[in-house]
Amino acid sequence: MKASRILMSGTAAIALLGTTACVTDPNTGEQKVSRTAIGAGLGGTLGYLLGGVVGGDTARIIGAGIGGSAGAVLGKQFDDQIRELDEELEGSGVDVEEIGDQDAILVRLPDGVTFASGSSTIGAGMYEPLNAVAASLVEYPNSLIDVYGFTDTTGSDALNQRLSEQRAQAVMNYLASRGVATSRMQARGYGESYDYLRVKTADGVNEPLNRRVEIKIIPVSQDDVNAARAQ
Repeated sequence: MKASRILMSGTAAIALLGTTACVTDPNTGEQKVSRTAIGAGLGGTLGYLLGGVVGGDTARIIGAGIGGSAGAVLGKQFDDQIRELDEELEGSGVDVEEIGDQDAILVRLPDGVTFASGSSTIGAGMYEPLNAVAASLVEYPNSLIDVYGFTDTTGSDALNQRLSEQRAQAVMNYLASRGVATSRMQARGYGESYDYLRVKTADGVNEPLNRRVEIKIIPVSQDDVNAARAQ
């Protein structure tokens, strides 16, 4: 697995849709369009992904007691963490992507495997990958973590909004059970929004790959800590 930068122009993203190769999902054996490549093409256009920390970072930095790191140290930690996540999650179906220039790490749990349709119960096959993510978050404590939940289009908007929130909360709770401080984490659901790719099924229906959760890891520098304390 290779970490990919996901800041790309809309033109490049559209072009990518037509050229991305298919891959075999290691969990299902199905041929699907590469989620890493599509994330690289479309992720940079999404406000939720490039926007600020859920709930604002000032109170969360203070509440989490994050110490922060000097810029050069934080940069090395970022590179080490994303490389180690790549290695640990190789072959799991989980995508690891770099957002911007060391702005954040995005861990995207696979569509259709992490959760069954209409469910917020984490699939058994995701425990091992989530254990690896949790271990990384514990090893590298100078970061805030946003957990985003999404759904497919089955069901009403209101139902899917609640379900997306429950999925994000389920993943956050699991990370907490593995030792990640809850003070570092926030969860938010986006319902049917941001279906980052639609694929045609055998019957020709355009189906969104959207039954997923994403974990955004935002590094916190010493300057961030100082600014939070000054407010």
